[in-house]
Amino acid sequence: MSASKTVQGDSKHLYTVVVLGASGDLAKKKTFPALFGLFKNKYLNQNTRIIGYARTKMDQSTFEGHVSHYIKLKTEEDKAALQQFLKLCSYQSGQYDKDSDFQILEKHIVEVEKTSGASARLFYMALPPTVFIPVATSLKKNNYRKNVTIRLIVEKPFGMDLESSRKLAKDLGALFTEDEIYRIDHYLGKEMVKNLMILRFANVIFGSVWNRHCIDNVQITFKEKIGTGGRGGYFDEFGIIRDVMQNHLLQILSIIAMEPPVSLDAEDVRDEKVKVLRFIPPIAKDDVLLGQYSKSEDGKEPGYLDDTTVPKGSKTPTYAAATIFIHNERWDGVPFVLKCGKALDQQKTEIRIQFKDVSGHLFKNLSRNEIVIRVQPDEAVYVKMMNKEPGLGMKTIISDLDLSYSSRFNDSVIPEAYESLILDALNGDHSNFVRDDELDAAWKIFTPILKTIDDGHIDPIPYPFGSRGPKGVSEFVANYGYTRGEQEYVWPQHSEAGTGAAGKDQKVDKQPTVDKA
Repeated sequence: MSASKTVQGDSKHLYTVVVLGASGDLAKKKTFPALFGLFKNKYLNQNTRIIGYARTKMDQSTFEGHVSHYIKLKTEEDKAALQQFLKLCSYQSGQYDKDSDFQILEKHIVEVEKTSGASARLFYMALPPTVFIPVATSLKKNNYRKNVTIRLIVEKPFGMDLESSRKLAKDLGALFTEDEIYRIDHYLGKEMVKNLMILRFANVIFGSVWNRHCIDNVQITFKEKIGTGGRGGYFDEFGIIRDVMQNHLLQILSIIAMEPPVSLDAEDVRDEKVKVLRFIPPIAKDDVLLGQYSKSEDGKEPGYLDDTTVPKGSKTPTYAAATIFIHNERWDGVPFVLKCGKALDQQKTEIRIQFKDVSGHLFKNLSRNEIVIRVQPDEAVYVKMMNKEPGLGMKTIISDLDLSYSSRFNDSVIPEAYESLILDALNGDHSNFVRDDELDAAWKIFTPILKTIDDGHIDPIPYPFGSRGPKGVSEFVANYGYTRGEQEYVWPQHSEAGTGAAGKDQKVDKQPTVDKA
């Protein structure tokens, strides 16, 4: 995101942004830092006003401290920008189910609009799902104006299963139109996820091999080093599949697997995502492996069941691997293995597309070609390929075509996902938000297996905090065709471009890492 480029949000509208749940962690850690990032880089109209609303009573000074807590200030210009940003922010306390409080909020909004000249309202519900409908009902009754453009951002989780999701969709749909609702999945705002369509549909070298004839298997992996950190009671309600797999990883899968859309229009893109999801049958019990982290081997990190907020004897998985099949012409027979977990050995999200073996036996000790897309951290795209080892012989080695963002785009600033998505909402672009029928199709895939898990029919396998996951994960993935090949591959991680004799394009190697699935 370039600070020199001025984009005044939606050219048609000037917004009043109302952050509901403004005293909570999500607003503090994500929403307000994202709004500040847009303001600082001139992607937010300088006359935009931001109102925080929550049950917590706070004066303006306390609210400003809350807003600023997670905003990173690197320069004096950042500090000055923050002071300007805070002048745009105000706070109103109130309950989530009292009309009188929302009527006071309405008076505050009207006063702000008189000063700013705003003609549109963006309501951001940074709230737990239990209050989605009460708050949406209060907003529609007290803060909705027919002659004013209204947009409503709703955070996940969008229900617990197909039935609750449909009820939520029905209740929200009775209050706001689908065009007014923006269901936010922040993974759709990540730079490398947004890059997937470019990689797929703007490169003939990838497009021509993106099918069952060339690809053997696909892995989509999400790993976190942290555990639940005392918030196990909240997590236990949902589990890792609802928290990560059913939304973040399935969204990535749908973009990888979709057919080319007619255009980049939001509805054309989302039409293709829905189509591919409808080709996926419910996940079978035999295609799932679950885990739950236990105490670390050195005893320093507690296990999931050691968290006093977690119900005693809980079987909620903190790790899950599930294999999905897409029964259409492009992908029939290709396994898509989704893996996600907490308290693992590293933090990363990546997509690994492994191609079929080379036919014939001309060379020995070959490994398969792979395209690896590192979503986070250290964004990168690299293609693993076989190469001749330099020298007099004909020995093969694994090499790579490496696009590491830290070295190739070292002057670029990659925006936070929430910045990107809030800007999309201001601009009225639904492309990277979840549509109601897309959500319905996703829950059809996961609801049966979630019921099996919730009923206690699959026991999670314990794994130590800080390990690679439960025993049997490597065998699970291998059962669906993934192979590590004959040679171990070391991927060189590069730092920013050097300034030596090679000039700007010189790469400086960091400590290499073994490339593991």
